[in-house]
Amino acid sequence: MANAFKSYTDTGIGTTEATVYTVPASTVAVVIGCNLANTTGDQITASVRLDKSVASGQDDVYIVRNIPIPNGSSFEFNAGNKIVMQTGDALKVISDTAASVDAVVSVLEQT
Repeated sequence: MANAFKSYTDTGIGTTEATVYTVPASTVAVVIGCNLANTTGDQITASVRLDKSVASGQDDVYIVRNIPIPNGSSFEFNAGNKIVMQTGDALKVISDTAASVDAVVSVLEQT
């Protein structure tokens, strides 16, 4: 099995859910961190959802929901905890404000 540390980013996330990371085929991923940065001049709220692949037969779940992020701040929701994702699973981010969140997801991919 090959291991690779990778990071994935998305900018200007707003009121439409954005897919920041999807686990590639024949891969298992361990999320080791996720940072959401407020890029506006006002407080916002953001949510991160784990969208399980249809093949898994499992429910989609929120990892964090409606977390307030003050002006000029960021939020790291996965500090110290790990989330295991299977092929086709995705991390999705949404905000209550248009073009307000930059996201970075750090993962260890095993192929």
